[in-house]
Amino acid sequence: MVDNPEVLLDGIVFGESPRWRDGRLWFSDWGANEVITLDANGHHEVVASVPSFPMCIDFLPDGRLLIVDSAGGRLLRREPGGDLVTHADLSGVTDKPWNDIVVDARGTAYVNSIGFDFPGGEFAPGFVVAVDPTGAVRRVAEELAFPNGMAITADGATLIVAESYGERLTAYDIADSGDLANRRVWAPTPGDHPDGICLDDQGAVWYADVGNRHCVRVRAGGAVLDIAECDRGAFACVLSREEKPRLFVVGQEFGESGSPEPTGRIVAFAAPAPGAGRP
Repeated sequence: MVDNPEVLLDGIVFGESPRWRDGRLWFSDWGANEVITLDANGHHEVVASVPSFPMCIDFLPDGRLLIVDSAGGRLLRREPGGDLVTHADLSGVTDKPWNDIVVDARGTAYVNSIGFDFPGGEFAPGFVVAVDPTGAVRRVAEELAFPNGMAITADGATLIVAESYGERLTAYDIADSGDLANRRVWAPTPGDHPDGICLDDQGAVWYADVGNRHCVRVRAGGAVLDIAECDRGAFACVLSREEKPRLFVVGQEFGESGSPEPTGRIVAFAAPAPGAGRP
């Protein structure tokens, strides 16, 4: 059991999509429509504003930030000077919400759509598209039960997708072309609905679970290695690449109306495994 989290930042409306880059934590506040960085001294800075919900992030190999503008049906790219430009047009693929993103070492971005209007819409399966470095978009995976967090193994060979409604982590082989094949259950998560995920340097996955208010570390096959208990819904997590790596978790409460309130916070747990996994 991993316990005694340190509170790093309070007052977030709807924190999601944490990433570690250049010695800082990057995350999205969907409720405030902002991408924010947080450094080791607790200083936070808004680096981009996009009127979108959802709004997940990841980085190209050269360090430029990609932002999923779900409302606009675009994948945005933040240039070195801070300008936001269109990296890819996603609007022709679906009008349903886009969700998480992960980028491989060749610059191919994998973006998933949940496949239905959430909340309130009738369930339909989601899918994953691959966006190549030129901005070309193609569907590469189908029939996913609310695809959520995604991660790519350190060798670049495997994409892992959290299926929140399927209570499982699902894996695909990544071909040289960027296509996905050999779908399989990487780990069942019975009773849990995995949301945001990250990989550690031992090849295990940490997944966040909103309803059960915890993050769980599992190895391939589903064996549970560690649990980090939270005091509110855990939406996503990421491991740092510090000398003493930590597990960062973004979470929040919801009001009586079911809408997020500014009760979101970032907490950090001491990581139980050495190293930090994927940045």
